[in-house]
Amino acid sequence: MSVHDDRFISILVNVKKFLGKTMMKRLSFSCLRFIFVGLFTAMSAFGQTDIPELKLGQSLQKVISGSDIHSYNVAVEANLFMFGVVDQQGIDVVVRIYDPNGKQIEEIDSPNGRFGPEPVSLVADASGFYRIDVTPLNSDAEPGNYEIRIIRIQPCATTIEGKVDQLFTIWDRPDSPGASLAVVRDGHIVYKHGYGCAQLEYGVPITPSTIFHVASVSKQFTAFAVTMLAHQGHLCLDDDIRKYIPELADFGHTITIRHLIHHTSGLRDQWNLLAMAGWRLDDVITKEHILTLIAHQKELNFNPGDEMVYCNTGYTLLAEIVARVTERSFPEWTAENIFKPLGMTHTHFHADHELIVPNRAYSYNTREGGGFRKSVLSYANVGATSLFTTVEDLAKWALNFEDGTVGGKDIIEQMEERAVLNSGDTLGYAFGQGIGTYHGLRTVAHSGGDAGFRTFLVRFPDQKFSVAILSNLGGFNPSGMAYRVADLFLADLLVPDESQEEPSEATEKTVTVDSALLDDYTGTFQFDPWRLLTVAREDDHLTIRDGNGPSRRMIALSDTAFNTEPNGIRIIFQRDEKGNITKLTYRERAATRVEAFTPSHDEMLDYVGDYVSEELGTTYSVVVENDQLMTQHRRHGDGNMTPTVRDHFTNEQWWMRNMRFIRDENDRIMGLRVSNGRVRNLRFEKIRP
Repeated sequence: MSVHDDRFISILVNVKKFLGKTMMKRLSFSCLRFIFVGLFTAMSAFGQTDIPELKLGQSLQKVISGSDIHSYNVAVEANLFMFGVVDQQGIDVVVRIYDPNGKQIEEIDSPNGRFGPEPVSLVADASGFYRIDVTPLNSDAEPGNYEIRIIRIQPCATTIEGKVDQLFTIWDRPDSPGASLAVVRDGHIVYKHGYGCAQLEYGVPITPSTIFHVASVSKQFTAFAVTMLAHQGHLCLDDDIRKYIPELADFGHTITIRHLIHHTSGLRDQWNLLAMAGWRLDDVITKEHILTLIAHQKELNFNPGDEMVYCNTGYTLLAEIVARVTERSFPEWTAENIFKPLGMTHTHFHADHELIVPNRAYSYNTREGGGFRKSVLSYANVGATSLFTTVEDLAKWALNFEDGTVGGKDIIEQMEERAVLNSGDTLGYAFGQGIGTYHGLRTVAHSGGDAGFRTFLVRFPDQKFSVAILSNLGGFNPSGMAYRVADLFLADLLVPDESQEEPSEATEKTVTVDSALLDDYTGTFQFDPWRLLTVAREDDHLTIRDGNGPSRRMIALSDTAFNTEPNGIRIIFQRDEKGNITKLTYRERAATRVEAFTPSHDEMLDYVGDYVSEELGTTYSVVVENDQLMTQHRRHGDGNMTPTVRDHFTNEQWWMRNMRFIRDENDRIMGLRVSNGRVRNLRFEKIRP
């Protein structure tokens, strides 16, 4: 049967639902086919089937921008595996795949930015046309190029292991960085494999024994070490951290070890601070550099326990607390008390950037214009990062959560105790691990990313099942791949995702909003001094941008209520007594409308000067060149400033992203506050008018 026959049958199924069983019994299949061939042809005439068909081996170069959607049909017979690629060449796109019935079966967005491949693969459950949609990640994106091509259509593998290998097709070659995989089930590794190259310079292949820097997957080991010491009576998780690191400032609030573990301390993040201070993240960065920088901080992002903001600083301090309590270096103590007892013979915390590590992978990113470039990593600090390990050793670690060989039952249970805020709200984070669910199954997981390393470990505790994936390519999506592997091994246990099912009658209805109303809603809305929302008009709809994030399309549910697409955040506009739009609620928080600001040349000159931060030990200059305000720094160069509201600017350099100038009682600019997500309101004093 051809794919066209199969597509036709899917229409008949829907018609059967409409006509009912009695009517259908009176009509033969041939008769129905004759009737609906005409219907199918008529549908085509009205543009319902005018999506271009993409064939095996065909390559198309396209330009896309804004909210464009480019759709392609690919004919795939049942039980065949299709593999293709959307190669980004200057624009970040999202790829969505739909089955012959129009149901979305995959969404692909790798962390590779505007350059590099988005791998497109599917296993055809039914014959028919599968639709591939390509759309920019950001709905106001400038035009950019991409290439789409179908590389392979072949029989689907007959074993789970073979199907896993097909998922990794794009990286399974000697001239590409790749990944290492281990799957653990019922107490042992049931599958392991390596794909791609560990060292492109020497053609060394990746194997399950290849050693990777695993970035933030390190954190659960650091939390485990501290928890062991607490159970041994060497410290208490509710101790003030200044008991062990007295050189830290007294912020007027007690920060506990537990706050550090759960990212609720309010401390500013070390990487953001280092970048602001003039460091490159490929510099040699030691523990001493970080501790000195943190010791000079005088303010917090928020009061300890009020919020959770991911903070690497806390885990560097945890490792230092272990070292000071045990009077041994953190790498030594963890090797003796965790790695050796578990037989993790290829695992260590890497505190010496000059240490030679045989069989290690180096990290890479996609090069603009094609190919790869080396992504250098020279960290000499541990706790938040810098665990070196293999997927085989991570399998032993995952199994320890089942048998408690190291730590015992009490520590294993405590490792899944979630954070609780001062408000009483319970968070989804516990001791260096994210607690969640996947298709109805409980999960414990964490990802990592430094330089070109991308890593992920996920455990399904109730199924005694784990997946570890370690990659040396910055554009690799380890969590997405890990869950696709889990889909294969746990297929009989997964509950369908309701969001992917056909919409029910309870689905919220969308409406058309008058054009004048849409214009009324556009503008800038402010949460905090460091956070702005921008609502803009695009043709017949609105978009919203949270800070410098991507613009999201807004779908109208009423004249005042909207949902963002695709993540469904509710937005409600509010009017004052005069009927003016003054506020909106976003994520259940109110934001106040503020006036946009475009400074004149004379107004720009008010901001010119040198700004110094005592906490960072660095100085930025604000200058005007070619009627453009910009920041200048000896190491970082120039950063263009874009005005938002009066005295507020965004900066193209991420570490100076949100700039808010401070005035005195005479309206003269006296300083500057800078925020960038994990650092809020860091103060700079103006020292040159």
